[in-house]
Amino acid sequence: MSMLQISLWVVVGIVASCVLAVVLGLTRLPAREHADDSRATPPGTESWLDRRIEPLLRAHPEESGFALVADGVEAFALRALSARRAGRSLDIQYYIWKDDLTGRLLVHELVDAAERGVRVRLLLDDLDARAKDFALGALDAHPNIEVRVFNPFASRRGLAGKLLELVTGFSRINHRMHNKIFIVDNRFAITGGRNIGDEYFAANDHMNFFDLDLVLLGPAVLASSDTFDAYWNSAAVWPLAALKRASVDTKELRALRTRADAELERARSSSYVRSLAGDDALQRVLHHGLPVHWTRHWQVLADDPLKSIQKDCAFERSAVLRALDAAMSSARSAVTLVSPYFVPGAAGTESFGKRAGAGLEIVILTNSLAATDVAAVHGGYAKYRRALIASGVRLWELKPDPTSSRLRPSLFGSSNASLHTKAALFDRRHLFVGSFNLDPRSVTLNCEQGVLVDDAELSCEVADLLTQKMGRDLAWRVQLDARGRLLWSDGREQFHSEPRATLGRRALAFVVGLLPFESQL
Repeated sequence: MSMLQISLWVVVGIVASCVLAVVLGLTRLPAREHADDSRATPPGTESWLDRRIEPLLRAHPEESGFALVADGVEAFALRALSARRAGRSLDIQYYIWKDDLTGRLLVHELVDAAERGVRVRLLLDDLDARAKDFALGALDAHPNIEVRVFNPFASRRGLAGKLLELVTGFSRINHRMHNKIFIVDNRFAITGGRNIGDEYFAANDHMNFFDLDLVLLGPAVLASSDTFDAYWNSAAVWPLAALKRASVDTKELRALRTRADAELERARSSSYVRSLAGDDALQRVLHHGLPVHWTRHWQVLADDPLKSIQKDCAFERSAVLRALDAAMSSARSAVTLVSPYFVPGAAGTESFGKRAGAGLEIVILTNSLAATDVAAVHGGYAKYRRALIASGVRLWELKPDPTSSRLRPSLFGSSNASLHTKAALFDRRHLFVGSFNLDPRSVTLNCEQGVLVDDAELSCEVADLLTQKMGRDLAWRVQLDARGRLLWSDGREQFHSEPRATLGRRALAFVVGLLPFESQL
């Protein structure tokens, strides 16, 4: 080898080393500083919620109260009004917080609460939060607000840095926090499937989700606070301040507040702002307008925040899955499962089939291809559909939202699907509502949470709601005809291929269903 060749190789090595150093610098997290442990404030006696909830708890000793929230506007009002009544603390944990009307209005309530001296702890998954780094930094600048993010990206802005980190650190970045909880004064909580964004609260002009929340009162709130604290203080969660490349001061906070005030002023005529004119939504919960069901038999479920690096067995990784499996194993007559993204896999399909064959009525409601924009997930689900039906599982697919003018095809998004509820009923006695989809991602990759309640009346409320959703105007029953072909029917029309789905959407779902990444769905 000549000296010239040796010199060239030396230059190549130096350049490669420099590139590697830059890449590692862009994708390596800084030291995890400023991560002091903190805990939920204990219930008190002085706040507005204290004074109204404590008599309810005395009337139901050692019981927790649960109320179903199906209406989107009411779900928004409960969050906004309870935040407005907060006297000590707001502990808030979400997968997505959108920068839209309802997202900005709730930010306004958080800042108002902080100005009153309320301690606000806001925990978001960084897959969504990274894009709002500056605004969240402005919130974090308030002395009474702390923002933390789950499993953060090292690069804080720019698509190139995000893509580079996804490539170089995919095994870490692939694990996300899908939890949703809103806790006020450690007295009142609301949890379920909703993220923060217009389509979750019936505020989107084009399409809105069918979703469910549960209001929690009593000891279940304390249990929810314990799970929040476990995440907040976890090594998987970073203070936003430890990730900032540049400091954000109170000037940006004032600008954020000014924008939020302007948004509130522009939106005064909307149903969302009108819903804040009084305490109607809260009063309905606290004075029996919205039925509250009291029971001692409940479980607040949450996966370990370090789930991704825990046990190898998928079943052992997911505390939520284990609880749902135990509830299904205890069911004697009927199980109804609702999941917008449903990929049972070979093992799940076999398990459902065995239980249906043993006489258990299993009903599953999921999105149709025409209703969902997540073609990747539908492609993973469709290949198990025939086997599920043949084994005796009763399968329903929700029709596209009739108010939606157009669904954009997407591999991984979820903003245009019409069904977003994650729920389960066992013998019309036990009810689950939470963030857990029946798919591999919820089992092994995402952290999830939910509430399992033993109460017949509450379960019947959900059963009645689902009966409406599975009516012929809103859903198709999927069966096999005499020739073994798939048949979609609503009692008036019948189809032998994915109804109302475009050719392009069918082709995309088919191709994705052939690809070997079911574990990522």
